[in-house]
Amino acid sequence: MTSNGIVRIVFMGTPEFATPSLRTLLAASPSRGWQVVAVVTQPDRPTGRSKQPASSPVKQVAEAAGLPVLQPISLRKDPGAVEKLRLLAPDIFVVAAYGLILPKNVLEIPTFGCINVHASLLPAYRGASPIAAALLDGRQETGVTIMLMDEGMDTGPALRQATQPIHADDTTTSISARLAEQGAALLVETLAGWRRGEVAPIDQSLLPGESSTCHLIQKEDGRIDWTQPAVTIERMTRAYTPWPTAYTFWKGEPFRIIDASVLAGAETPGRVAHTPDGVVVGTGAGRLLLRTVQPAGKRAMDARSFLNGAPDFVGSTLPT
Repeated sequence: MTSNGIVRIVFMGTPEFATPSLRTLLAASPSRGWQVVAVVTQPDRPTGRSKQPASSPVKQVAEAAGLPVLQPISLRKDPGAVEKLRLLAPDIFVVAAYGLILPKNVLEIPTFGCINVHASLLPAYRGASPIAAALLDGRQETGVTIMLMDEGMDTGPALRQATQPIHADDTTTSISARLAEQGAALLVETLAGWRRGEVAPIDQSLLPGESSTCHLIQKEDGRIDWTQPAVTIERMTRAYTPWPTAYTFWKGEPFRIIDASVLAGAETPGRVAHTPDGVVVGTGAGRLLLRTVQPAGKRAMDARSFLNGAPDFVGSTLPT
């Protein structure tokens, strides 16, 4: 803490989800009694067809604000990076989708601990992909938790929570955008109360709901198994937007299903048919009505438009 009582914050985050939290902290800092002194984010990654290294969204916000930026490859294996964090003399680490594990020696650096913005109603969906997991499970509600970090995977005590409805057409992209803004507002409110001693940590065992974990999504997770029920596959199309998308193969090439809905009726799993409702694919239970698709090497398009250029799609059988 500075000589005038200002709380020193080091912010850790990487993707777009974390940028509202950083922006809100910066905007509120003059009046709330804190100062963001540095930002930690993941190293620049190759992106796009050019594969040129690109800054993370959080780095872009930090540089625009004139903040020092640290980009360690690992906090477990880079003692120099850990020492740089100590020299910043932080009172609090604020973490939002940073993407790297904070080992014990890092968690112990800030005077008042590490506060995390997590995109679920803990103890449900601890781990790397809570929004997609909630969609895949057909949940009608999710939310955000502000928690104190410990050495476990999102197991620390909760400080505040807020709920968010899941709509029938929601994707990971749309929910993430809402939770990012909601989490940023709740973060500032929580930090202000935490600083005044008005927020009491709550052990997750005392929170409603059962604990669960979710894994880091891999590209293979998006591959459609047409023997699964149509409702499961439809959830995949929303959960895996923007990445890796729900996909199958047609003529040996990836074929993405961007938007779809569930229809009653029966059809052989993977079999493509043309009905008065549109193009459908048989599944293990029900049929999937294709609305928006993306063939390999082309832009996303209406399924009817695709069929005009590929009439042999009807009658084909997509691999399970």
